[in-house]
Amino acid sequence: MNNLFAGKNVIVQGITGAHGSFQTKAMLAASTNIIAGTTPGKAGQEVEGVPVYDSIKDIQATNQVDITVIFVPAPYAKGAILEAITAQIPLIVCITEGIPVHDMLAINEKLKISHSTLLGPNSPGALLPGVNKLGIIPAAMSLKGNAAIVSRSGTLTYETMAGLTDKGIGQKYVIGIGGDVIHGMGYKECLELFENDPDVDQIVLIGEIGGQDEIDAAVYIKEHVTKPIFAYIAGHHAPAGVQLGHAGAILGSDQESAGNKTSILAESGAKTANSVTELITLVSRDHR
Repeated sequence: MNNLFAGKNVIVQGITGAHGSFQTKAMLAASTNIIAGTTPGKAGQEVEGVPVYDSIKDIQATNQVDITVIFVPAPYAKGAILEAITAQIPLIVCITEGIPVHDMLAINEKLKISHSTLLGPNSPGALLPGVNKLGIIPAAMSLKGNAAIVSRSGTLTYETMAGLTDKGIGQKYVIGIGGDVIHGMGYKECLELFENDPDVDQIVLIGEIGGQDEIDAAVYIKEHVTKPIFAYIAGHHAPAGVQLGHAGAILGSDQESAGNKTSILAESGAKTANSVTELITLVSRDHR
């Protein structure tokens, strides 16, 4: 999976839209090798010097595509993701939020029999400082190094990354798995990537109330992760049944609470914190 995120040739689906064009400029500034973009009906145009095509198939006629980053609006995102799956693009990063659940159910069925890996949707993407900026994670807050961050929350990802950078602790990976109930790769896949990458020496996991993802991550950590891992679950004072932030952050039972998830992660071997500030302090003390 390391090679997936370090893929050389990147395209942007929805490149001519407001978000697509703005983030294309930022990704190029972070040295991401964007070779082309797509917007149906706008072939022949350019965005920041990047040629626009009608379809991925048209790009692949002359170029290998390793990664696509999707900024297509929610009503059309299903079609964009399925187009990328059909094109057998190894890594699909979907930034779009608000994709209907039934669309994601259909997409996940296609993914099961495909050669593609999906990150997202409703994800800030991934950042490998100095290598690839795939989405909207601000590269200016990062520092190249050996820590790895995986998070459900975009905002907390940025805050943690900036805090580590301020302490001189650089990052190899910063990955936002997205906040939707149904999504592509999750904590387990990221933890496996971090554990198997010899360059990673510290792992930071940021979670939220709602769902079982962090509980499943704790099981994986206990059985497979040997590197120092630090965890923070947001929402310690969240009221039951209230949605906080995105669709996945709904406290449905005591088992899904921040307190319970924190306890389970601590039992798995993770060093746990009750705030981002405390999380950064724990990582700093371990850093060498």
